[in-house]
Amino acid sequence: MNETRVTEFILLGFGNLHSFSILIFIMFLIIFLFTVLGNLLIIILVSTNVRLRSPMYYFLCHLSTCDIVISTNIVPNMLSAILLGGKKITFYECFTQIYFYSGTIAAECFLLSVMSYDRYLAICNPLRYSSIMNMKYQIYLSLGPWFMGLTVNLSGVLPVANFDYCHDNIIDHFYCGVLPLQKLSCSDTSAVQLEAFLLSLPVFILPCGFIIVTYVYIFSTIMKIPSTTGKHKAFSTCSSHLIVVGTFYGTLIVKYMIPSKGASILMNKIASLLHTVFTPLFNPIIYSLRNQDIKTSMKKDACA
Repeated sequence: MNETRVTEFILLGFGNLHSFSILIFIMFLIIFLFTVLGNLLIIILVSTNVRLRSPMYYFLCHLSTCDIVISTNIVPNMLSAILLGGKKITFYECFTQIYFYSGTIAAECFLLSVMSYDRYLAICNPLRYSSIMNMKYQIYLSLGPWFMGLTVNLSGVLPVANFDYCHDNIIDHFYCGVLPLQKLSCSDTSAVQLEAFLLSLPVFILPCGFIIVTYVYIFSTIMKIPSTTGKHKAFSTCSSHLIVVGTFYGTLIVKYMIPSKGASILMNKIASLLHTVFTPLFNPIIYSLRNQDIKTSMKKDACA
């Protein structure tokens, strides 16, 4: 039996909210601009202020880069789908989007665990912190997540790209994802589903577990500090990261717990919005509002 090779897909976006398309387009365009500008501001502040040249802020720059990559990879096509009532995307564009989205999400998981390790060293082993966290080590720890995320992700994306797509080419979502494409395929997807589950262990579960363990040690060390001021100062250095971790993993868990079929399609889109659109916006806001060094640097630059 000869199958017709699919050369393009159609992203429906939010077709059931077509009457509000202009309003939704403007809202998400504003969010997108604030997301990119906010994360760029973090990168510029850290790069130009001597006060912020520490490992914690160096890793924060990479976190902001992750957020920019996720937003610019997803939102422009989503905006086009909202405005036009649908967005045509070629086969190769679709899998390029999947690869960079999934790879960057994986890189962010590893990077958040690196940031928790940095906080662990700073609070639990402060005397050796500077000698351990030298510039060479920082580069290894920051580039490692990108390398692992983008490399490991290949084994999950390539099999999906080799599926036979002999059914409909309409994706009822605002971006290309592995799960929607599996539903469009007439190939046996059971092996890919098993592989995706196995990949989730080193990519998502282990980094999350590592973060939990490091914070158990961090909180245990903080509780041993005799003064209330010392406890507050130690906790404030890791509170922003803890909030970002909770937001990132919370939206990720909600997204994958909601089924992507039937009446749950809209809820799945909302959960995906929280993870791909709003989380990259919240991260620079959280660090800007809760980090005194960044707030001070912003005020100095504003007054200069």
